[in-house]
Amino acid sequence: MWNPLIKKNTAKNELLNFDARVHVEHPSAETIFGSNLGLFLVQLYNTASPLIILCIGTDRSTGDSLGPLVGSKLQDLNIPGAAVYGTLDEPVHAVNLQEILDEINIKYEDNQPFIIAIDACLGRSESVGFIRIKEGPLQPGTGVNKDLPNVGNIQIVGIVNVGGFMEYMVLQNTRLSLVMKMANIISQGLKKEIEKIKLPLPSNAVYSPVHEPISPL
Repeated sequence: MWNPLIKKNTAKNELLNFDARVHVEHPSAETIFGSNLGLFLVQLYNTASPLIILCIGTDRSTGDSLGPLVGSKLQDLNIPGAAVYGTLDEPVHAVNLQEILDEINIKYEDNQPFIIAIDACLGRSESVGFIRIKEGPLQPGTGVNKDLPNVGNIQIVGIVNVGGFMEYMVLQNTRLSLVMKMANIISQGLKKEIEKIKLPLPSNAVYSPVHEPISPL
């Protein structure tokens, strides 16, 4: 039901061919997800770069709500040093994705950020329920035939339902129970593994869980 954990001596370029995944119903799903995520971060992330978690999706569709649910959970968990984009209140979706990416590029033009991109996707019936981590950019919108910009240094996707036919209807009829389980595993795993890194906060900054650390008034 899941791929073996990445060995710590795995070469960085080998991660490109490694598809780390775990099924939500596995009794150790959170541990397996977190362990794989941690190894991806250790090998790929330079803590000198700002860390952004970009949660893509919309609360108007059950199947496509994984990203905003994760973003809102991360907002509540309050992870110091990580900037979160995409929540239930302020979703990042097909209409505003390019605008958000432009905002990020302007805000971090002096220090290239490391982006963890999160989204739901459709897949084969035997893959439904799996959460997958891969190196490289996410291609949002491919499951519903939308041409959106690729984004992310690491991608985390949850396979929420079967693709191939009437994708919009399938997303609308996806079980919320499955999406919530995925959101819990992803958000808890992100919190634990990012806190291990102990990201630095800017001096004299007050942490805002939405978007980024901000300076006090």
